[in-house]
Amino acid sequence: MAGTKTGAAKASAEDTPIGPTGRPYQGFPTPPKLEGHGPARIIALCNQKGGVGKTTTTINLAAALAGYDRKVLAVDFDPQGALSAGLGIQPHDIPTVYDLLVDGKRDPHDAVVRSHVPNLDVIPANIDLSAAEVQLVNEVARETILSRVLRKLAPEYDVILIDCQPSLGLLTVNALTASHGVLIPLECEFFALRGVALLIETIDKVRDRLNPSIELDGLLATMYDPRTLHSREVLERVVEAFGDDVLETVIGRTVKFPDASVSGVPITEFAPEHAAAQAYLRLARELVARGAVA
Repeated sequence: MAGTKTGAAKASAEDTPIGPTGRPYQGFPTPPKLEGHGPARIIALCNQKGGVGKTTTTINLAAALAGYDRKVLAVDFDPQGALSAGLGIQPHDIPTVYDLLVDGKRDPHDAVVRSHVPNLDVIPANIDLSAAEVQLVNEVARETILSRVLRKLAPEYDVILIDCQPSLGLLTVNALTASHGVLIPLECEFFALRGVALLIETIDKVRDRLNPSIELDGLLATMYDPRTLHSREVLERVVEAFGDDVLETVIGRTVKFPDASVSGVPITEFAPEHAAAQAYLRLARELVARGAVA
């Protein structure tokens, strides 16, 4: 009997598919509904390189978590305002995150906009935010201004996602100082890999000087194309360098993302059966399973 069990276990192990990261592909369970909401865990989506999928990931991860009955606040912290536009919000003539940064007495609820996605709210941004770094440079404790804003909103949400701009300036430091965790979207391309060490170094400095509780929630491989040797080699090197910090979920490259952005809806609504939508639902389940989200 013992030999039979061993043989069955071996066969089962051999039958388990291997994911793109080279590890057995797990099926993360559907998160149970929460009995109550809050306080939020704050996660910054950060990478100083542009075009790696930060905004796409913020939008679709937020929508996926909202679909699993989590109350989500997405903070557009990029002057380009791509997150706002990607959720169909026009950030003109309305309060934005810039107003909250420069006016410490303003109620943060003034800038919260309900999206068309149930359970998902947004604090929008526009080009005004580009002036914030200059205006805040002489402020006392300027690195903690966003933290003070989000502290007033955290009790009402389960997770707050901050879409950072592609730089390591004062705005990004504010986001890291306000956050409990960092999620790093990483394009499967050689030059994207080069900058990760600098970003990790910045996170370590923030941990040492400003926010000792910040954690690395993971690196998310994006724009992965299994047909190219380059994508596969870059992902292999990322796993070699960062091990279990690399999330098992991998986001593939597809034209569905820009199509969804033009429509102003998450891909989980635009093409819910598409592999990319399923990947973001899986990412949400993985982050819950890893304890990064309640």
